[in-house]
Amino acid sequence: MAKIKIQINSSTYQPDVDPEMPLLWVIRDFVGLTGTKYGCGIGQCGACTVHLDGHAVRSCTIPVSAVQNQKVTTIEGLSTDGNHPLQVAWKERDVPQCGYCQAGQIMNAAALLMQNPQPSDADITIGMSGNLCRCGTYQRIHQAIKQASLARK
Repeated sequence: MAKIKIQINSSTYQPDVDPEMPLLWVIRDFVGLTGTKYGCGIGQCGACTVHLDGHAVRSCTIPVSAVQNQKVTTIEGLSTDGNHPLQVAWKERDVPQCGYCQAGQIMNAAALLMQNPQPSDADITIGMSGNLCRCGTYQRIHQAIKQASLARK
């Protein structure tokens, strides 16, 4: 075990954990932020997506020791009041069905919009291709991202 200093959503934590523990489990079990979900455990589904210095990453595959001196943002840190343009668009477009993948979808979409504020339809399709939705709400996800990109103009 080791004390690993990490910054999550602008707060600093120093959990005493195995340095190889996936960031996902530190976020959920040691910090207590449960918006980031466990999906597959191998980085393929995107349910565990968080931002690491503004880039979308799969927290289930990154050892906590690899995130020292970097800023981690979870769905809880995207907006303090749920007013991020993507969160608003998600509600207005009635995107979630079961909701399980939605935090990862939103975090991936937020990283996409940070890198490309006005993505084309093809950019959205490519940018979101690694996030799976078991309920198949891809069309509404796409529409919500497009809506959020227009709201950011």
